[in-house]
Amino acid sequence: MTTTRPVRVLLMNLISAAIVPLLFLFIAQVRSPLEFGRLFVYAFVYANSIGIPASILLPKVVKGCQQRGWALVPAIVIGMTFATTAGCLFAGVITIEVGLAPRSHYWQDFSIAVRLSTLMGLVFGLSAFFYERMRVQLEAASVKLQQKELEEERARKLAAEARLSSLESRIHPHFLFNTLNSISSLIPVDPERAEEIVGRLAALLRSSLDTSRQSLIPLSRELGIVRDYLEIEKARFGERLDYSVEVPPELGSLEVPPMSLQSLVENAVKHGIGSQKTGGCIRVVASNAAGVLRLEVRDSGPGFELAAIRSGHGLENLIDRLEVLFGGGARVEVTRQGDECVVAMVVPQPQPA
Repeated sequence: MTTTRPVRVLLMNLISAAIVPLLFLFIAQVRSPLEFGRLFVYAFVYANSIGIPASILLPKVVKGCQQRGWALVPAIVIGMTFATTAGCLFAGVITIEVGLAPRSHYWQDFSIAVRLSTLMGLVFGLSAFFYERMRVQLEAASVKLQQKELEEERARKLAAEARLSSLESRIHPHFLFNTLNSISSLIPVDPERAEEIVGRLAALLRSSLDTSRQSLIPLSRELGIVRDYLEIEKARFGERLDYSVEVPPELGSLEVPPMSLQSLVENAVKHGIGSQKTGGCIRVVASNAAGVLRLEVRDSGPGFELAAIRSGHGLENLIDRLEVLFGGGARVEVTRQGDECVVAMVVPQPQPA
């Protein structure tokens, strides 16, 4: 069921408001349910003071930039920063008037709120933008499916679904909370690392949109997406996650479907590493022989059987995309080699004339 924009804005505001008291609860600065509830109401006022104007302002910014041919992401960042600052000023007045905060704390509260709100606002604002763009593109692909050849449109629709699924997992509250929690814990001890993770999160979201009209991308670009994702999860798991990417540089120009290798890596993190209390290791290995590129994701998890994956799983989508793009020449294999579960993707490469 499709939700309307006001409902999505309200849900996003509720999630934003819930993150603040949860963060304070995590660092043991909330000592009672009453204090937790007060923090939630306080955060909810700020979330609506920022989120509602931003939901009205940003579509106008996007439309204006598209008409003038301006870059969208910088304009959204500027617009979101403006909405956050104005929203925090307005929310501070409301919290004083309803008795949530003393008047003497106005500028002190504003200084703290604007920094946290700007970070959260940019993450949620950019996430919502990328998600909305992907949703529109997916709907457009579904309409075109009735007008063009079935196999060509099926390949495009499957690719859009894969990117949408990947993007939805990025802006899922659980993933965002884990990432924000990792950033929050890094800020006081390693601010440069915290800034790096914010950049990688933005790059990961942007990658889901940038490949929207491409059926194949260079392996080097796909590896960039994989490294961004693994570094974000590394910040979350710490020493529980160890990984290596063992891909010869000369293979970087070979082409693979977008978000294909990333799907294999994400599956390894969720089911191979996340399911183990002690964590584990992930290795990405590549080789090219006789015009066939073989990409392997090896993890120390319990493993699985390809026939057992449920309908709608990311690997099922990947298998369908490979079938449409390459026929029987591409495939996904799952084997057990010693202590490692090996998930391999085999992709044929065009031979030079």
